[in-house]
Amino acid sequence: MFQNVLELEKDRNTAEGRLAAIPDAQVLRTEMADFILRHRAFPEALQARMAERIYLEAVSAGEIFSPVVLPETVHVGVNPKNRRPYYVVVWGAFDGTQTLPMVYIALIEDSSDALVNMLVRDDGTLDPSVQIPLPVGGLLNPQLAARFDDFVTRNSGYALTPATIAANLDTDFPTLHPKQLRRFVLGPFYSAGITENNDRITGILSKVRKPEDAWLLTWTQQEVFSRVERPAERGFFSSTPARQEFYIDTANLEATRMGVSAYEKHALVPHEAYQALYASGEAAAIFGDYKVHVISGNQVISEV
Repeated sequence: MFQNVLELEKDRNTAEGRLAAIPDAQVLRTEMADFILRHRAFPEALQARMAERIYLEAVSAGEIFSPVVLPETVHVGVNPKNRRPYYVVVWGAFDGTQTLPMVYIALIEDSSDALVNMLVRDDGTLDPSVQIPLPVGGLLNPQLAARFDDFVTRNSGYALTPATIAANLDTDFPTLHPKQLRRFVLGPFYSAGITENNDRITGILSKVRKPEDAWLLTWTQQEVFSRVERPAERGFFSSTPARQEFYIDTANLEATRMGVSAYEKHALVPHEAYQALYASGEAAAIFGDYKVHVISGNQVISEV
């Protein structure tokens, strides 16, 4: 699966040049119709060219999950207590060793003088005259955007806990102050006849009457937040920037293992597959502390 992700990314990077060498879709349709009329046969070669164009157009539009989905700034505000601008940044990563896609959401304050002067009015509110066309590609601070992209590329693996990623961000960027980091781990995904990551679940799902209902998706929401900020210290010979103290719920062994302040486990399953899991007597063992969401018709019933 990770090899497929890498190949999709390669195709995305080369899509523009390959599309330039393929006729437009309307031209291909005309040629296909002409081929059918003249040869009374199916235009397989032209169909392949059309399929390649449609695929490359979808890939170049970003409709794939890349090994790293670079950051975007999706919200901007000002903390009235310290007059710092803050922004919400999102990015994604696909961990090839664990075959897991992940989505990150970070709330970051920025004490850079240039950004404070540009965005914050004298009364400590966001200057409405500054037009920010959200979402903004990359970190809002242009002086740090390239470095932040590089940080995300190196610090988004599943093996790193959210607390470690937040602490690394706090250390690497003296003027960025991560207040909250949330990670959504999308998976594992179980499907009869496709995945082989759990024999017990796969065996039960294989008994589901409709193959399109024989699946189970799980995801975990992890969160770490700053409990307090140690203020910067400035002296004649050395100085220390402000540092965050991140809260870890040490009373919860699972939260401690994950390196998080809090977490939630979720499972999404079609009704027929849930019935099969329940009838097997394995539902309690499989779902454990998961919040279960069951698809029934066009509705999702949560907290089953």
